[in-house]
Amino acid sequence: MQLYKNQTLKVHNSLSGKKEVFQPINEGHIGMYVCGPTVYSNVHLGNCRTFMSFDMIFRYFKHLGFKVRYVRNITDAGHLENDADDGEDKIAKKAKLEQIEPMEVVQRYTVDFHNTLQKFNFLPPSIEPTATGHIIEQIEIIKEILEKGYAYEANGSVYFDVLKFNESNEYGKLSGRKLEDMIANTRELTAQDEKRNPQDFALWKKAEPQHIMRWPSPWGDGFPGWHLECTAMSTKYLGETFDIHGGGMDLKFPHHECEIAQAEASKGKSPVKYWLHANMLTLNGKKMSKSTGNNIYPSEIFTGENDILSKAYAPSAVRFFMMQAHYTSILDLSDDALLASEKGYNRLMDGMENLKNLSTGTKSDFDINTWRQKCYDAMNDDFNTPILIAHLFDAVKHINLIKEGNESISEEDKTLLLNTLNTFVYDVIGLENQSTVKDDSNALNGVMDLLIELRNQARANKDFATSDQIRDKLTALGIQLKDGKDGTSFSIN
Repeated sequence: MQLYKNQTLKVHNSLSGKKEVFQPINEGHIGMYVCGPTVYSNVHLGNCRTFMSFDMIFRYFKHLGFKVRYVRNITDAGHLENDADDGEDKIAKKAKLEQIEPMEVVQRYTVDFHNTLQKFNFLPPSIEPTATGHIIEQIEIIKEILEKGYAYEANGSVYFDVLKFNESNEYGKLSGRKLEDMIANTRELTAQDEKRNPQDFALWKKAEPQHIMRWPSPWGDGFPGWHLECTAMSTKYLGETFDIHGGGMDLKFPHHECEIAQAEASKGKSPVKYWLHANMLTLNGKKMSKSTGNNIYPSEIFTGENDILSKAYAPSAVRFFMMQAHYTSILDLSDDALLASEKGYNRLMDGMENLKNLSTGTKSDFDINTWRQKCYDAMNDDFNTPILIAHLFDAVKHINLIKEGNESISEEDKTLLLNTLNTFVYDVIGLENQSTVKDDSNALNGVMDLLIELRNQARANKDFATSDQIRDKLTALGIQLKDGKDGTSFSIN
């Protein structure tokens, strides 16, 4: 179903700095590339947030009826410790430390990456290419850039000539940086430097004798620069110009800036129509960092085995927490924030369950069609999940009023409401029902049934003191009783 024909979607394009009406290059088809992980360690939560944002975007495009080719790469070579083209390859360094093959490192952490994303209920991308699987394509792009005069060879390495490129193009247009300012704020080159200018970046690096990961090339044994792989893989699978390129804000410069330069130098055209960037995740108000200990892995959140949080949290509760902030805004993770999100998530799941059992009438007091379009309007406004979630809770409020007998809903509207909630909660936001209220805690449900029965008996016997005591004790424990025409139910706040 081609819903996109009836919806006007706007996205924030980092290249223009404005919201723009989204119009794909080819009607009904979308090509989307997202920079994936460098697989030298367990995937951290900040990366998960970025990938989750684009999983949500992928899901919404699919729901609207677009045919989407979503490419998310795996960096398994070429990513040096220092973005200034020095230091060790991150994967090779880990391999040396553990005295194993680099591809063992890659395999171990690629499996971890996939397992973690699966727990968060990610959809797999259409294609997941690797840097090492596209060495030939990267070498061919280097040849093209050399032929166009925008690169030079130096002692077995090849560097991109930023100053030469900037004579006819604009290096820095994505990040808003001026080359003159960059030059003024960089150190002078030393006699040992191979680069002509400090701003130049590696397309191919000569492999020193001790370097484990190496491939033959026209310039000698070496390995590709980190920026080159994404240019090679994105254009191979999506074409010389494609719709969307995504990634974290931290990749805007230099990584994405260099991608643009490489593509324009080799193909003579801008590679991407819309650049989308997801913002960072902080922890207790500070930047996440392994070195300072202000860091937490997804597995530690799911198990509760950490010194930061008070309890374990289900993956869907964490996903719900992430979706409560716009993908372009900074989000701070804390125990209080997760506790609040878990309550909201449970309330949403509770409302969805209650909806299934609602009695219907001849009319509806809730305008489902207007509410439904508000949900689309939120997502059409640059994927505004916080506003969407506010509308979802508005629906839950009406569900509770209907359950309590204070509003009514027709059978037709009940079906439409259920279908719409399933669409946005499960298909678009990507939640699963892992609610702690009614998942597999049969013992809790049994105890609550007993207490509700005892309270009903007390009320029938006009023993209101006992009835109120049961209600108040449960309220103090965070369990709220709700009396409706179909009986008494409970929810955990």
